[in-house]
Amino acid sequence: MIRTARAAVLVGPKTIEPREFPLPAIGPDDALLEIEACGICGTDYEQYQGEVPPHEYYTPFPVVPGHEPLGVIAEIGARARARWGVTVGDRVAVRSGYGCGKCAACARFEPLACGTRGGTYGFTDVRKPPSLWGGYAEYMYLSPLSVVRKMDRSLAAEVAVMFNPLAAGISWAGTVPGTKPGDRLVILGPGQRGLSAVIAAREAGATRIIVTGLARDAHKLALARELGAHLTIDAEKEDVVAAVREATGGGADVVVDTTPFAPQSVSQAVAMARSRGRIVLAGLKGRRPTPELYADDVIYKQLTIHGVLSMPYDDFERAVQLIESRKYPLERLHTHSFPVEQAELAIQTLAGAVPGANPVHIAIVPGAPPVMVPVTPSPLPLTLPSPPRGGED
Repeated sequence: MIRTARAAVLVGPKTIEPREFPLPAIGPDDALLEIEACGICGTDYEQYQGEVPPHEYYTPFPVVPGHEPLGVIAEIGARARARWGVTVGDRVAVRSGYGCGKCAACARFEPLACGTRGGTYGFTDVRKPPSLWGGYAEYMYLSPLSVVRKMDRSLAAEVAVMFNPLAAGISWAGTVPGTKPGDRLVILGPGQRGLSAVIAAREAGATRIIVTGLARDAHKLALARELGAHLTIDAEKEDVVAAVREATGGGADVVVDTTPFAPQSVSQAVAMARSRGRIVLAGLKGRRPTPELYADDVIYKQLTIHGVLSMPYDDFERAVQLIESRKYPLERLHTHSFPVEQAELAIQTLAGAVPGANPVHIAIVPGAPPVMVPVTPSPLPLTLPSPPRGGED
């Protein structure tokens, strides 16, 4: 009897189809993961819209999306079991990239830096056997070159799967800018990664944490305060640059920009940073130019600007440990679980196309009951609207 797995396949821009694929035979070096949950982030939306450019290890379609998978080992080969230190029944968090397995980068568990990168989960062509290369499915194939980390099974899956946004926050608000005790830190955007950055800033010892958002983000800004932000600013009611400069006594040591499709936030970050401040740019702007960005300000202030994509293994490890510590009420961040069959609705909800949904963290959870919405989702725009002075990820 042929065993199959249901999956959502992105066959082209804004087109997801349900399909079934046979489960692969597992050899000594690979494994089969039964998906418990797969987190959704802004990159999923950009992929759905067709805005992620193709390259050698990033196929936008046809793919099974989902690059933040969490699951239980269903089958595993002997060599893979020894290499990863896990066995059948263990829960694992899976890094999105898989490499060559032979170079120095792979030895450091950093497939993003691998010169012969194998590919990326959620972005691998379904025509490449065995097809199940993404987390929007009941099962996912684990390549021998995967990076996995065992996790506590007693945690709710919707909480455990937050390893990716939390690792991003730890990296972007802590490791990359070198945040230290006493720093004054501003986070532009109160989405899941912005809120994770609040946690990271607290862990790094920042003495002043400020988060900006919009009127529609009121519940997220309240959550930011609950997680440890000292001040939140409604960017539709206040001049964020002036408010930040006043609250920090002249400027922020660190500014983390997580706002998507809001190019004006870059010039705001430059304006609100103090002399020799550090700016981390994490929110993609949809290739829109940044208005009123004056290079002279960067030069005279001697600013350091970091562009970030993903995070190193050490921050991934720290995120898992922090989740397992249960130190923070991460369950407050999770707002929606969708079954595989409602993957498109999940992306629409993340994009703000479902009135009244107010999402923070969303996950695909196979077997979850269908989500009932009171109204028909609004048509998705070509791109998300640019928030006027701040926003959410």
